[in-house]
Amino acid sequence: MNQFSYNFEPQATTEKNKTMKQRIITLIALLCAATGMISAQENLQRQAKTAEEQKTFTTVKELPITSIKNQWRSGTCWAYGTLGFFESEILRQTGRTYDLCEMFVVNKDYMDNATHYVRMHGFSQISEGGSCDDVLDVIRHHGICPEDAMPAPGSLVGDSLANFKVFFPELDSLVRTIVVKDAKAPKAHWQDSVQAVIDRYVGRCPDSFVYEGRTYTPQTFAASLGLNPDDYVSLTSYTHHPFREWCVIEAPYKWRLKPSYNIPIDELMAAIDAALDAGYTVAWGGDVTGDFTRTGTAELPDSIRPSQALRQEQWDDWRFTYDHVMLIYGKAVDEHGRPYYMVKNTWGKVGLYKGIWYMSRDYMTLNTTYIFLNRRALPKPLRRAVQYYP
Repeated sequence: MNQFSYNFEPQATTEKNKTMKQRIITLIALLCAATGMISAQENLQRQAKTAEEQKTFTTVKELPITSIKNQWRSGTCWAYGTLGFFESEILRQTGRTYDLCEMFVVNKDYMDNATHYVRMHGFSQISEGGSCDDVLDVIRHHGICPEDAMPAPGSLVGDSLANFKVFFPELDSLVRTIVVKDAKAPKAHWQDSVQAVIDRYVGRCPDSFVYEGRTYTPQTFAASLGLNPDDYVSLTSYTHHPFREWCVIEAPYKWRLKPSYNIPIDELMAAIDAALDAGYTVAWGGDVTGDFTRTGTAELPDSIRPSQALRQEQWDDWRFTYDHVMLIYGKAVDEHGRPYYMVKNTWGKVGLYKGIWYMSRDYMTLNTTYIFLNRRALPKPLRRAVQYYP
């Protein structure tokens, strides 16, 4: 057929062929350009990954920490990160290593969260997330137990680590039925049904247990650790609250509404440095949604300079939020002498540094929501200012 067409309309066919060839050449050129762009992007990604893999750090200060844990499929970084902090505190004070039970904290805290929700007539947050203050309050009011005093995380749902994919939606749905619109009172005996769901998925908290040959209750075990709940304080830095006053951070996961002491960001960063230099670790709550890699580093692009104003701007327009808790336990510098903090994460032994992250000072300056630490680690003027915790 094509041959007949060529014979019948030789001139027209030639012109059409030229036009088609030009279109094909143009298409090929566009495809080559697109391929080149994709290749360039892939090359940049490879270069970035290679640069990160080749990045070297020199330790300036490193404090003892306990083993790296894995929160797995649960929104419990706040429990894992803060208990890691308290384990480091015990290690600092006594030289003893403990593995404290995250699921004990989760059990008690989720019940406290449900109670708060009901008392607020439903105008509150029900969430897997939490804060360092949650762990402190649980230890203060309920005590704590070692890891092996409760079922292993995930074991009650057939997983080897914590898995809340079924548990928390069920808990959330149940709690939201307790407060019915226009009701005169919450549903009767709601505490029993909520506690039953929590116990079924994470395990029942023990009334007593044996640890190293001695019998404890959660309260007596907590007392034996040498932790004084009154020693710990939270610091933050926002301009929508007055500096050098206590304020409540307006973040969904901080439902307990515990106050933090508000200071300028340079003073907050100085407090981190002073604590580490004095031998104290620091619990960190902040944002990991931006330039926080999955391979072991967190640093800002060269075009961004952290400042008090930029922190506030990103907080107000939700670019910067509060979504993670980890443990700062050291300082380092990279091959160019730029300062970083050594941070113990809660995602297991992953990444280039097996669960340890190197967070640049600039990244931490911009993305810190609050820090939580022993008030004795603070410089004296600041320590005096936070002496009376409201």
